[in-house]
Amino acid sequence: MTRFLWDKFSKDYLETFLASSGDVKTSLDVTAETQEIDVYFRPTSPKIPPELGLLGKLAQTPCLLEPYRNPVTIEGILACLSKLLTVREQLQREAHRHQQPLLAENIPRLWILTPTASQRIITAFSALNNPDWGEGIYFLPPALTTSLIVLHQLPETPETLWLRLLGRGGTRSRAIDELEALSSNHPFKSASLKLLYNLSRNLQALPKRTQEERKFIMRLAPLYEQDREAAIQKGEAIGLQKEASKLVLRQLKRRFGQLPPHITETIQKLSVEKLEDLGEALLDFNIQSDLINWLNRN
Repeated sequence: MTRFLWDKFSKDYLETFLASSGDVKTSLDVTAETQEIDVYFRPTSPKIPPELGLLGKLAQTPCLLEPYRNPVTIEGILACLSKLLTVREQLQREAHRHQQPLLAENIPRLWILTPTASQRIITAFSALNNPDWGEGIYFLPPALTTSLIVLHQLPETPETLWLRLLGRGGTRSRAIDELEALSSNHPFKSASLKLLYNLSRNLQALPKRTQEERKFIMRLAPLYEQDREAAIQKGEAIGLQKEASKLVLRQLKRRFGQLPPHITETIQKLSVEKLEDLGEALLDFNIQSDLINWLNRN
């Protein structure tokens, strides 16, 4: 059950980040023997959000993403390669049906994401680090179009954050610290936290949990409470702003009659502080143009 929860989290997580930039399929069956691809992504947007960092770089071309909860084994890598070859065969058959060549840019690259990997496994597949990609990323021989990303070896920079959150232990814990420190308006912070909270709740429901899972739950608990309190305060602030705008609009309607829609919309967007200022200023308004002039100045 634990493995299922982590697998589901990884697939949902990657789909959430990539859905706006292309076609994402998760848990995709590719053979009669039911080989299941975790995530199959094909970009459809010409521009990948730069905030995705290294994950966005992976998504520049069609790819298979296979995240592992535990360190990948030789058998696991071979199974991933089997899926990749099956996809290539399907693409080749489709190209033949249309009497077209299979273009290199349409062949997906396989990215295997593993929390750790021994040197024995890296050597077994003749995988080499490419300096252009940085530490922790190993490329198998070119014809295999496959790379191994060792999450705990990735440099701890903003560019690698979204992949390191899929790691384990200290790698993920430090990534959560970085996630917490991001600005509240960061385009991916809220979505990431929601997925992490959902995973935490699912793990709490298990009858037995590992020490690592208990630490993960405890690490997220204060973040969840902070977000919950902020949401409550935000809801109260929105409610206060709506009530203040209704009050000011009623006063203006009594004085000037029905207001033009664009003026009503402008007033509804004012902050509570501006609405209080407008409530005081309207006592000196004689004609509707006084209101318009005030709005233009403020």
